[in-house]
Amino acid sequence: MSQKLTEAEISDVIQMALSDHVSFNDIRNQYGLAEKDVKKLMKSNLKTGSYQTWRKRVRDFGSRREYYK
Repeated sequence: MSQKLTEAEISDVIQMALSDHVSFNDIRNQYGLAEKDVKKLMKSNLKTGSYQTWRKRVRDFGSRREYYK
């Protein structure tokens, strides 16, 4: 992550990442964060179980939809 995000921006990125309707590309376009940066941000801001559940959902959903996260 090359830029420092405000608490409001971090909250917005988390909300976007948790949404099934927002892709990593959408987050990159709005905040300039690469997929690995979003994962890092999520890991540091979510509880371990919540992060693992989110990653599993992204992986499972991504395999069913061509252009998902």
